[in-house]
Amino acid sequence: MAKDKTPVSPAVRMLRDHSVAFTDHLYDYEERGGTAVSARELGVDEHAVVKTLVMEDDARRPLVVLMHGDRKVSTKELARTIGVKTIQPCNPETANRHSGYMVGGTSPFGTRKPMPVYMERTILDLPVIYINGGKRGYLVGIAPAEAVRVLKPVLVSVGIEDDGS
Repeated sequence: MAKDKTPVSPAVRMLRDHSVAFTDHLYDYEERGGTAVSARELGVDEHAVVKTLVMEDDARRPLVVLMHGDRKVSTKELARTIGVKTIQPCNPETANRHSGYMVGGTSPFGTRKPMPVYMERTILDLPVIYINGGKRGYLVGIAPAEAVRVLKPVLVSVGIEDDGS
């Protein structure tokens, strides 16, 4: 059974500091369960669960990509879009060092280091998104426009069908 106390993470503090209206969604975290588990546990469409991915470019500069839970990032298309040679996901230790969050609990809000944020454009089509609140087993529900207001992301079209590989 999930706990019912709202965690106070750097993400929650940042949302409160920016007067963002959000809802708390706690669930039982499963190792390597990903967005499929959180969507199932919350009873929402996985497309509305937004994953926060910490990646780096060929010069090892970190960046954050926000993507629908049921889609993958075309790193080749993202690299082309932002004008670098390559983009690759960070390993968990590096992602933790850049973000200050454990993988599985990474939020784009309140990261340890400021990083550029890239958001899949179609996320704006959703009425509500469920995004990590800075702790494993904890998502916050917010309007996508609020994420744009606070994070000031670059909107991109780099999502591809997730074939499970």
